[in-house]
Amino acid sequence: MSAPDTHFHRHYDRLIAACAALPPVRVAVAHPCEARALRSVLDAAEADLIEPVLVGPRQRIEKAANEIEADISRFELVDTEHSHASARQAVALARAGQVDTLMKGSLHTDELLSAIVDRELGLRTGVRLSHVFAVAHRGYPKPLFITDAAINIQPSLTEKADIVQNAIDLCQSLGIHMPRVAILSAVETVNERIPSTLDAAALCKMADRGQIRGGLLDGPLAFDNAISSEAAQIKGIKSEVAGHPDVLLVPDLTSGNILVKQLTFMGGADAAGIVMGARVPVILSSRSDSLRSRLASCALAVLLLHREATPLADSD
Repeated sequence: MSAPDTHFHRHYDRLIAACAALPPVRVAVAHPCEARALRSVLDAAEADLIEPVLVGPRQRIEKAANEIEADISRFELVDTEHSHASARQAVALARAGQVDTLMKGSLHTDELLSAIVDRELGLRTGVRLSHVFAVAHRGYPKPLFITDAAINIQPSLTEKADIVQNAIDLCQSLGIHMPRVAILSAVETVNERIPSTLDAAALCKMADRGQIRGGLLDGPLAFDNAISSEAAQIKGIKSEVAGHPDVLLVPDLTSGNILVKQLTFMGGADAAGIVMGARVPVILSSRSDSLRSRLASCALAVLLLHREATPLADSD
């Protein structure tokens, strides 16, 4: 039996290695009250990526630490009553400048996001919040950033423009100076009966007019001709994006979520992720994520906060 193909792991290895010369970032971890969630925090701290502030009910955090036989005495712990309070307190620490970023613990994603988008006490900016997955897959020669598969359910054209810009900004912080963005739909031609093709055409024109900056956009593109140069050639598509995008913009959350989970659970990919558009980066890790994915999610936040590091500058 041949050895498993782990060559694609180099993408995450480069992200994590780029953080070695950078100081760890101070992270408010919201409600790390389950053993697996706390283990993720401790792994990232041991890798010198983060300096965690544990925010949650003290007894539950200490119980989780006992389950994994971990000593958390060296970490700051902010005691709260329940998960909603944990989310609010973590956001308050970021708002006060006492931490650099946030990290989801074992609370529901909606609880943390609700505190972040609170109009009076949250971390809103003038930009729509969106999530970006950084997917490492053996069938693709560089990280593939997929957005938004976690937050925006059925984004409007204006919201898609923000989602695209957030992904471009993330890529640029990693050294991809002109990221290629493929705007996905079911077909590669504009069809009034398929709204995502109309949005794709409009987004491309918005980029032409400077309403979206710093990336090269093309769409609509079906997944096959977005990701495969051969498929694009067969279809007669002439494009600087088709076949080698850095970013895939999905039509909606459902299609994006299915795509990412198919790549990870059936395709063997790893998927790190981060939320863009708030005052600070937000690290969202799933309990099913691999250790490498969880560390890579933290590395994305570190590199966003130290933009002089450019680990993927030569990835294209």
